[in-house]
Amino acid sequence: MRRIRSNVTTLAGTLAVATALALTGCSGASVDPATSATPTASGSALDGSITVYAAASLKTTFTELADEFEEAHPGTTVELTFAGSSDLVTQITEGAPADVFASADEKNMAELTDAGLVDPSASEDFATNVLTIAVPPSNPAGVSDFADLAEPDVKTVICAAQVPCGAATKTVEKATGVTISPVSEESSVTDVLGKVTSGEADAGLVYVTDVEAAGDAVEGIDFPEADQAVNTYPIAPVADTANPEVAEAFVAFVTGEVGQGVLRSAGFGSP
Repeated sequence: MRRIRSNVTTLAGTLAVATALALTGCSGASVDPATSATPTASGSALDGSITVYAAASLKTTFTELADEFEEAHPGTTVELTFAGSSDLVTQITEGAPADVFASADEKNMAELTDAGLVDPSASEDFATNVLTIAVPPSNPAGVSDFADLAEPDVKTVICAAQVPCGAATKTVEKATGVTISPVSEESSVTDVLGKVTSGEADAGLVYVTDVEAAGDAVEGIDFPEADQAVNTYPIAPVADTANPEVAEAFVAFVTGEVGQGVLRSAGFGSP
């Protein structure tokens, strides 16, 4: 059974399950994302645990992918920690034991590469995402477009500027000339969504994938200006990972056929 635990800075989860994998026996074999049969360079089966730090907007997809990775590679365990990308960067910089980092934007990944904590050549883009407006199913404020979020009687919640969804919001504001005065700024996109689903906000700016995952809990209102701020998601092993073979295999799994299928089904775009 996977366990969910809270992250210090935001809503998050850490998950762990172990399974069993047969030895493939071919020395020097490469990763095959389609079959997920990934021996190590020495020909031995993957073994051991890794901790993946991933952007909050990846919670649903990475939980599914961790389960599938463990099933494909018995003997491995993937623990997941979700939070705003900027919060995760702070934690990794301060020594948190992450083996893989998946960011909701390139800026936060660059902070780790600049600090020497991620090899820039190992970073791979694996998805894109855009903003949409989330409102309660009844849409009490009658929101219909991005400009409506600036109306004084509309209680709007957005991400803080240092978080990728907040940076995207600022980009759209600049492109449209619309300035939002939010009732709160949150540290992750899932916190924004939580304010909307709880009825504390009339509207929130989240990713299209968050609305997709929320089902009937919210209504999504797309707006054309969202194309002005497309977020690209990179993933990479952390340089000092204690289990580089499993970390690299997980990155290959996310960027390969299985991972891309799960991400596309959740509404993410191609990188």
